[in-house]
Amino acid sequence: MMHRLAIYDMDKTITRRATWTPFLTTYARCRPWDGIGISATPGLVILYALKLIGRARLKEMTQALVMGRRADLKTATAIAERFGAAVAAADVRGDARARIAADKAAGYRIVLATASYDFYVRPIARALGIGDVIATPSTVEGDRLVARIAGENCYADAKLRMIEAWMAKQGIARRDAHILFYSDHVSDAPTLAWADEPFAVNPHARLRKLAAERGWPILDWN
Repeated sequence: MMHRLAIYDMDKTITRRATWTPFLTTYARCRPWDGIGISATPGLVILYALKLIGRARLKEMTQALVMGRRADLKTATAIAERFGAAVAAADVRGDARARIAADKAAGYRIVLATASYDFYVRPIARALGIGDVIATPSTVEGDRLVARIAGENCYADAKLRMIEAWMAKQGIARRDAHILFYSDHVSDAPTLAWADEPFAVNPHARLRKLAAERGWPILDWN
């Protein structure tokens, strides 16, 4: 049996902007007594730009600053649900919706594979009718959402490893799958090269150059 998979990156591929900072801003507005630390997040971004901390640590530290090290899970989930519905309603590119619908109609199983945290990606996916999500796993301890990634940040080479692990759990062998992959960012080059049909979507300069060199189709969904 041949499995047909259409795997989409999320931030700036199907959405018009990255989603982590908007989520933190939404959380801070809903919980201002918790979210006071949002004013310190630019300092962490500077540390990241200077390569003093990595992307995964940046994510954990900004989560801790805005949401607290151990946020109430029920509250965080409720805010994530509202945020996800808002993103799906107003921040998803029309061309992305059309492409997802076309891939579904062609018999492809739609998968969202993103570096964003799973706890707020899943509501976005549900609102878009996407049932399969591969995302950066959050840590839950009892009724608390902990500011710690439970495994790998789903980014670059790790994204491909996590896709392969998900396929193994689904019982899908690579040789038995035809895979489309859509992304806007050069960090996804490993997965683009691995896919049967890679698409550079709204690519930034480095990915546009790489796509031209490798003959990958370029899609403008702006």
